[in-house]
Amino acid sequence: QQQQREIEALKAGQKANTEKVEATAEAVEDTATATQGAHPASGSAWIENTQVGGYGEMHYNNLDSKDEIDFHRFVLFFGHQFSDRLRFFSELEVEHAESGDGQNGEVELEQAYIEYDITQTQRARAGLFLVPVGILNPTHEPATFYGVERNPVESNIIPTTWWVGGGGLSGEIMPGWSYDFSIHEGLDTSASNNYAVRKGRQKTSEANANDLASTLRIKWTGMPGVELAASAQYQQDVTQSSDANAGNAWLYEAHADIERSSFGLRTLYAMWDLDGSGPRSVGADKQEGFYIEPSYKITPEWGVFARYNRWDNQAGDSNFNSEKKQLNAGVNYWPHPDVVLKADVQQQDNEGSNKNDNGFNLGVGYQF
Repeated sequence: QQQQREIEALKAGQKANTEKVEATAEAVEDTATATQGAHPASGSAWIENTQVGGYGEMHYNNLDSKDEIDFHRFVLFFGHQFSDRLRFFSELEVEHAESGDGQNGEVELEQAYIEYDITQTQRARAGLFLVPVGILNPTHEPATFYGVERNPVESNIIPTTWWVGGGGLSGEIMPGWSYDFSIHEGLDTSASNNYAVRKGRQKTSEANANDLASTLRIKWTGMPGVELAASAQYQQDVTQSSDANAGNAWLYEAHADIERSSFGLRTLYAMWDLDGSGPRSVGADKQEGFYIEPSYKITPEWGVFARYNRWDNQAGDSNFNSEKKQLNAGVNYWPHPDVVLKADVQQQDNEGSNKNDNGFNLGVGYQF
């Protein structure tokens, strides 16, 4: 009898919730009618065609360079399907928990674009979007990768997270093969930052568009659990014509992302080639890095990994060894496929200096 009463209570609650949803949908529809068709579809259809998601991650870093707790990222996704062929997607992020004068954090619009299906296999997009380079820049929700922090190669050589304003095309070339091509804002590096590419991101905030960039990616996914891809980017002047001693820039990247049964392997190489006497004078004419990351799923909930990273943002200087090497090893625990707990140890060797960065990291992340 107690169970039956609980069932009846649940049914009553469900009926009440249904009535509330229907009332809300009617209110939305009435509002749309009153505003002369701001939403041509009914209120309920508008709700059904709008998606909300997000992700977040908090880190504890106990390293030689810092000992801190940081809610690193809080992100919300908003998307809307206008029709079968036309859609909108956006991503709004809060970094380091708070922003404002004197604070560590930022509020950033990382994606906001319109996508249109030209055919069943070809698409066009325009707006603010992620540059299609590397493994992490397109997909970086915390439950999708090992390690508390994003790997240093895809932070310092590929400046993840890297978003731009522009337009482009993407689609299928043939079964298993796809492409992405876009023209967008370029970097704006400077001699004061030794032409470091990460410092050159403009984030589409009144971005200097004197010298645009173009990016092409070719990707193969013809085997389940296997992604092979290569990207190239060209920009005529990496300083937006503000430095007569700098010139064009090429980025080359290739990677493999493999997950077969319980075994996983990620490996990536990326290199920048910057022209001009300015970058050459500080060794920044060549900036490169690579990593290799094997992993193993002990169970669907538990996975272990190790990763070896090497990178150098002044690799063109043969007289000074500025290369950095970092080894990470750790464990991920997924109590749910969209929730992850992480722990790893880190050993970083900075060639040419005594500032190594060793210690351990803990993290928690989610996505929905």
